Amino acid sequence: MPLPSQHTLSRMVVAIDGPSGSGKSSVSRGVAARLGLRYLDTGAQYRAMTYWMLQNKIDTTDPAAVAADAGAPAIGSGTDPAAPAISVDGHDVAVAIREADVTGAVSAVAAVPEVRARLIALQRELIGAGGIVVEGRDIASVVAPDAGAKIYLTASEDARAARRNTENGGGAGTVAATREALTRRDSVDNRTNTLEAAPGAVVVDATELTLEQVIDQVAGIVIHAAQGSAPNAASQGVGLTR
Repeated sequence: MPLPSQHTLSRMVVAIDGPSGSGKSSVSRGVAARLGLRYLDTGAQYRAMTYWMLQNKIDTTDPAAVAADAGAPAIGSGTDPAAPAISVDGHDVAVAIREADVTGAVSAVAAVPEVRARLIALQRELIGAGGIVVEGRDIASVVAPDAGAKIYLTASEDARAARRNTENGGGAGTVAATREALTRRDSVDNRTNTLEAAPGAVVVDATELTLEQVIDQVAGIVIHAAQGSAPNAASQGVGLTR
């Protein structure tokens, strides 16, 4: 299938939501690169906010304390899918925000309304006129409800745990611990209804698919949406011209 014109794609907003370990980042970056779009990792922004709170000795379990400083850090997000960047107060924190202490605190920080309001405003500013793939937990439902293509990417709990464990460099013996950590985080995140597919979203189950297959399927959904076709047509075996 030929791609839509770059002018058409330049106005597309692609919202990709889903639980931890479903492969959102890899898929979103792959789709953005395939279609010549920008890329935004909203989860990295929440992690950056959490990193700043921890560095400044803010009690991340105290919503009032977090809310009081939600406007303080300057968070910068790059949108190049080949080299996405994230900074806090001008400092690169791409590695630091993946540390265990940030992972353990990010759900609590992300649930604070003042944090969400601050970062959603930043996300909408970066989205601008479109031409971007945005991944997170509530993109299609809250951040960009008018997105031209909405995808909810999921996978079985075992598949998500294995994927996340590999990303973290863990061995076979640590998969169970990773699964427990994901379950705890899903439980916390679901309190804010961020683990549900938004109305109009196409659900893509990546459990039995390779990364390339998921990218193919999601890119197909975006192409159909850009052409004004049914958004789930790509799941019916439609191929892509690369």
